[in-house]
This record gives sequence, C-alpha cells and structure tokens, in this order.
Amino acid sequence: MENAPFSSDIADGPEDARSFWLTARDGVRIRISLWGQAKKGTVLLLPGRTEFVEKYGRVARILAARGYATLAIDWRGQGLADRLLDDPNKGHVTQFTDYQMDLDAVIAALPKLGLDADKLYLIAHSMGGCIGLRAVMEGLKVRAAVFSAPMWGLPVAKPLRLLAHTLSHTGLGRLYVPGNEGATSYAATTPFEGNTLTSDAEALAFMQAQTTAHPELALGAPTLQWATEAFAEMAALEKMPSPDLPAIGFTGADEEIVTNSAVKHRMARWSKGQYKDFPGARHEIMMERADVQNSFFERTFDLFEHAPARSG
Repeated sequence: MENAPFSSDIADGPEDARSFWLTARDGVRIRISLWGQAKKGTVLLLPGRTEFVEKYGRVARILAARGYATLAIDWRGQGLADRLLDDPNKGHVTQFTDYQMDLDAVIAALPKLGLDADKLYLIAHSMGGCIGLRAVMEGLKVRAAVFSAPMWGLPVAKPLRLLAHTLSHTGLGRLYVPGNEGATSYAATTPFEGNTLTSDAEALAFMQAQTTAHPELALGAPTLQWATEAFAEMAALEKMPSPDLPAIGFTGADEEIVTNSAVKHRMARWSKGQYKDFPGARHEIMMERADVQNSFFERTFDLFEHAPARSG
C-alpha cells in the first residue's frame, strides 16, 4: 500500500499514526489511518459527513489506552479522499451505497495492515452510522457496534425532501442543498453560542483549529444528489431487520442534526441493542464535555469486552 499524508500537528493522537491510500473497486481513491496496537482488537471508526481521519486522533488515544487499535477512513468526497466534483467543497455522492465500496476496500486491506479480521469492533458517527448500519446488516463481521448520533433520520420536512428528489432528477443534483452556506464549512465557522455540535467550548475550538490549519480537509454543504440518496438510504434501512449483534445507539438530548426518535425506534427493535440519551449533549458525543465523553467510552468498552467472538 502507498503511504498517504497525515497532519499529525492537528490530530493530538497516538504518535504511531500511519496513513495509506486505498482504491475502491470503482477507482475512487480513499485514505485510511491506523493508530495503536491491536492488543484487544481493532475499532473500525466510520466518521460522519465532512469529517477526516485527523479529527479522531483524541478518540484513537482513548482507545489505544484500553488496548484497541483505531482504523479510520476518509470517505469518498471528503478529507483527502478523491473529491467527486470540480467544486471540491460540495459534499456529493452518486449513490449512497457507493460508500460500501470504500468500506469494502478497508476490509480487504486488513491482512496487509497486520490486523485480525476476527477481532473487529465498530464505532460509527452520524453519516458513518448510516453506512455502518447497512454494512452490519449485510454481514460485516464485527463483534459489537457503537453508533454515535447515527444518521438514521433527518429533521427535514417531507415537501423539502420531495423538492430535493425532483431537482436532483432534473439535472440539478450537483447544486448545493438550498438554505445552507454552500462552500462554507459549518464546523469551521460556527460560533460557540448556539452551535449544534457540542456543549464543550474547548472541543469546538479544537475542531475549528484543525480546519483553520488545514483548510484542504474541510467540506461545505451537501448537494441535492447527496440529500436525495441519503433520504432513500435511510428509508431503505428503516425497513430492514436489525442484525444479531451487540450494539448501543447513543444520542444527545439537545441533538438538532439527526433525528433521535429514529435511533430510539431502531434500538427498541434490536434484540441485542441498547439505547442511551445524554441530557444536555449535542451531536458530537465523542467530543462532548468530560462527563458525557467518559460515560460514552465506559459503556463502549463494557460492550466490547463482553461481546462474544463472531461465528462463521
């Protein structure tokens, strides 16, 4: 595998970070980063929309301290992965299931990385939670799955969904979703007061310092095509049964980006699932105030350490 660049100056993670380029089967180049030693196993960390691997350096540090390696991904269209349109600030995808090709490339690379495919765990955030849910439904062999504010529903009125669908199918799918700030990254520019990401001021400042130092990692609003595909994927997943897998769905009570009721509903029909809502927390649960973050990781480690090995 070819080495890829990694901005250690903004990651604040373990010093042993290694990054590589991978190529999905449709030719799109993505980036992965690996931290830590897999004494207890490897956590597949699936980021949300607009995110990049360096954002999770601090999370990798926490996981490494408990004996887990972290393998994170830059999805197509964001981070240092191939951007899909001439305007690199547009969050775009042709089909939502294209993200599964990115994940397939990561799984195929496990032997080259020296990682045990039988000792995998999943932490998936926001859009990554949507991608990760399909993956485990379709047989991704992880021992347990943790979903942080997963994108299983979005608080968008049905008329606006229909408008996005109509416009994306009339040749306008590459336009930004109306009502957003276009090329501007919300996470990079929002003031702390009234932000929808975290109630922890230092965590927001950390995230903003990352894209200030490396603006090439930032991403703007989604396109109409991305939105149309996202709504279709969430609707399809909602009809599918939950897998036979230990899992927790975490939300923040002050969530405004995804729909908490969709998470609660899914976990209620997941036989080995749990649901936890944190009072006062917002979207970035792993980057929340200390009490929320500590509870999130303690419950995550408890789930991982009691999860049986996968059979088959």
